[in-house]
Amino acid sequence: MEDTSTKEKVFKRDGDLILRTAAPGDAEMISQYFITNRQYLKPWEPAREELFFSVEGWSQRLIKLHELHKMGLGYYCVLINTETNEMLGTVSFSNLSRFPFHACNVGYSLAESAQGHGYMRRGLTLAKDYMFDVQNVHRLMAGYMPRNKRSENVLNHLGFEREGYAKDYLQINGKWEDHILTALVNPNWQDTRIS
Repeated sequence: MEDTSTKEKVFKRDGDLILRTAAPGDAEMISQYFITNRQYLKPWEPAREELFFSVEGWSQRLIKLHELHKMGLGYYCVLINTETNEMLGTVSFSNLSRFPFHACNVGYSLAESAQGHGYMRRGLTLAKDYMFDVQNVHRLMAGYMPRNKRSENVLNHLGFEREGYAKDYLQINGKWEDHILTALVNPNWQDTRIS
């Protein structure tokens, strides 16, 4: 039987940063990240049940996420500082659709202590490159609340373009929140089905 507890898929490296898929053995690290940043992330995320913050909850969730990774249906990634081995944030790709859409949603979070150092710009660049160059995704879609200027700046820096405004789009911290919808199109996308 294959030991998946330490298996990780390295997407990309950028100096002291590594972006990789979360592995089943990461439950304690991810749990601690969300416990440490619980109050900081609360205004920007869905209301979380207590199980979300527990090692047990993450152990269960990572088994399911590992299956999605293996099937290429979604990716939940951790952003790690290789010098300190500290988890700085998350990047996730969900609702991944192949032919004919070739698109997915991207979501992300960054630790309070990591704010203002360009880590998310670098992390999302690594993630975008992987999804465009390796997974051959045509469109990445991201939404942010209008008051979230940091998220707006990160997406603008990467070239995401505003495509719409959605009223009551997502339930964040127990309240329906409007979101600005953006997307980034892969300029080098190729139809690999055609020989």
